[in-house]
Amino acid sequence: MVDHDRLFKELLATFFVEFLDLFLPEIANTLDRDSIRFLPQEYFGDLTSGEDKIIDLLVEVKQSGEDVGFLVHVEAQSYTQSDFARRMFFYFSRLYQKYVQKIYPIVVFSFNEPLRAEPQTHSIEFPGLKVLEFNFAAIQLNRLDWRDFLNQRSPVAAALMAKMQIAPEDRPKVKAECLRILATLQLDSARTRLISGFVDTYLRLNESEEQLFAEEIGKLEALEQERVMEITTSWMQQGIEQGIEQGIEQGERSLILRQLIRRVGEVPESLKTQVEVLPIAQLELLGEALLDFSSVTDLELWLSHV
Repeated sequence: MVDHDRLFKELLATFFVEFLDLFLPEIANTLDRDSIRFLPQEYFGDLTSGEDKIIDLLVEVKQSGEDVGFLVHVEAQSYTQSDFARRMFFYFSRLYQKYVQKIYPIVVFSFNEPLRAEPQTHSIEFPGLKVLEFNFAAIQLNRLDWRDFLNQRSPVAAALMAKMQIAPEDRPKVKAECLRILATLQLDSARTRLISGFVDTYLRLNESEEQLFAEEIGKLEALEQERVMEITTSWMQQGIEQGIEQGIEQGERSLILRQLIRRVGEVPESLKTQVEVLPIAQLELLGEALLDFSSVTDLELWLSHV
């Protein structure tokens, strides 16, 4: 089972400013970025479900030139819920009561279906009297077109494109584009793994899609292609560390073969066989070495020294 809450919390906490820059620039542009302070997790009894709830992300910030701060509350919602807007109001009320500060509430809806717009208002009114109108900023990923984010040099775009509205036939292309954006950012290894792992979780490809994915990588400029191949090789390394199961290992082995074909042309069956039986540690080394290959001869020479 995918731990959606953990994945989104980690992504949004690591790239909080970039998240605001991408989706809420009117707020991001006013912030004193040195003032950002992540607050401890808040636990509330959820009156709608009878269960305890942990607030996903609570951040104290200040606007430039202001002495008094305000809170940004971010929730990542991975499934649709009829009374969710009311639940957000309950969280707002309790946070406001505790901190007595202005609160900017944001929800990231990450489910695949339904495609209809989710409610983002909770109101109470009578004839002649509006008692309450509570609103929150809503980012519903399945209503966003991934093509609109292709030119965004943003780690958040690189990750969240994987959860946007994607036609089935576009899945390999979107995965390649996510990694292309990531490759241009040149982040440190930990942040690169975070985003690439997020993308690989939500765009796990089957064998035929992997082939199309490799073809899409082959269309990239040489430097971008090299960096993307380094990232895909790191998936294999991370999988080794985590004891990844054999079926996924075979998928990585298949990807290495496709990268070889893209790099040096058609590979003879005899050489494919040698690659297919390589121990995983040597396969990892091959994934790095093939970035310098220019012909089948280079592969033969490398295998002769294994």
